[in-house]
Amino acid sequence: MRICGDRLRRHLRATLLTALALCQHCSLAQGRPRAQATPSTKSSSPVGSLKQQFASARAAYQAGHYSQAWNELQPVLTGNPNNSDVNELAGLVQVSMGQDDKAHSYLAKAVRLNPNVAEWRTTLAVNLLKLHRNGEAEAQFRKAVGLEPTNYDTNHNLGEFYIQTGNLMAAIPYLRRAQRLNPNSYSNGYDLALACEQTGELDQARRQLQSLIKINDRAELHNLLAEVEEKSRNYLASAGEYEKAARMDPSESNIFDWGAELLLHQTFEPALAVFKAGLERLPQSTRLQLAVGIALYGLGRFDDGAREFCKVWDKSPSDSLPLSLAGKAYENLSSSMADEVRSRFRQFVESGGRDGSIRYYYAVSLWREHEGNPESVQPAEIESLLKSAISLQRDYADAYLQLGIIYAEQHKYAEAAAQYEQALKTAPNVPATHYRLGQALSRMGDKSRAEQEFTAFERLHNQEVAATEKQNSDIQQFVYTMRNAASPANSN
Repeated sequence: MRICGDRLRRHLRATLLTALALCQHCSLAQGRPRAQATPSTKSSSPVGSLKQQFASARAAYQAGHYSQAWNELQPVLTGNPNNSDVNELAGLVQVSMGQDDKAHSYLAKAVRLNPNVAEWRTTLAVNLLKLHRNGEAEAQFRKAVGLEPTNYDTNHNLGEFYIQTGNLMAAIPYLRRAQRLNPNSYSNGYDLALACEQTGELDQARRQLQSLIKINDRAELHNLLAEVEEKSRNYLASAGEYEKAARMDPSESNIFDWGAELLLHQTFEPALAVFKAGLERLPQSTRLQLAVGIALYGLGRFDDGAREFCKVWDKSPSDSLPLSLAGKAYENLSSSMADEVRSRFRQFVESGGRDGSIRYYYAVSLWREHEGNPESVQPAEIESLLKSAISLQRDYADAYLQLGIIYAEQHKYAEAAAQYEQALKTAPNVPATHYRLGQALSRMGDKSRAEQEFTAFERLHNQEVAATEKQNSDIQQFVYTMRNAASPANSN
């Protein structure tokens, strides 16, 4: 299940501002200025040579010769400063020249002179949106709907505005009305389904997507329908829709989503097969190679999984994610594979990599080496690594816990207790931290507080998940991390 909003932000690449940019060419660019069909009493039509200059400026604008259009408009603006059509064209020319600030005064004046043209209010709304004046933009979009309540465009545009500004609940009624007005609209229908999915109207989202599939069967519809089914806990249906999307469009994203759905429900062998097949198709995809490693981790093939993580890191040593995944698996690795991973932790740290988790994993790997051979590693080096990890990530509970363990080993119980307490501020429900804090307090002679910590340990220990459940939880976290780390290569 994708984190809420990610797909929405990605989909906006082709919605509001791109779609509404067309309104710059809605009426004047087509050679039929709508305001002249019902002339305002506050404006007068250009006459004589000025009328010819206006027509010439409009033709230049239509042809994309914006500087020429602007120059030809100057005498028309001087002679007809209160003509709504002239001001509207001036605003459109300025917008096309990238001068949104300058365009605003002309577009706003055109609307004041002739307030009953929905297209002009839409153009002004887009201009206001570009100027980050969202409240005023909303008012203009709403007035456009008020002028033409049964118009597809006015309803669609207001709905898209609300999506752009994150108000999905407000968007739905307008997108729904627009869809009733034009049932075959793909873009509006998709956005309506997406908004419904994001706001929990899953049945409505499903119906909308199924309707669109009958009209225009596309991979992205099946992908979104898969998310709807996932949220509805219809896991088999979800996997089936992800598979359809991947077979219709075997992009990195679709292949990953299909395999990830299988991973999330512990069907590791099929997931591994999906990712391997995807990697054969897209051999440069780091995301799919990491996913192969995650599937191997789920199967308990920890060395094989770590080997995939290391291969990815070797190709891109500045990327900390592969080593972070290897760090999660470290305690289950064979000694030879652990050595390979630890050497990469060292390379990353020595190269100046600023990722607290890698410094933590390197410190833990050195600590385990120290436990087996106390002369091989100095605790001071491990302490320094943990402190640097904490400096990069102040709420790093695991790093505080490990630092406390080192201090306790050195009989620095007060310092150890301080680190354990810091760890509990961030992660208060970790049994081991309460137990170790109880030990430190007991050594310090604070028996009462020590008993409280031991009691907390017993309570939490009984609730602690089994090792297999923890592994599954790790895999879920891997998947969510990977879904936020789409690689630019092979994404289409």
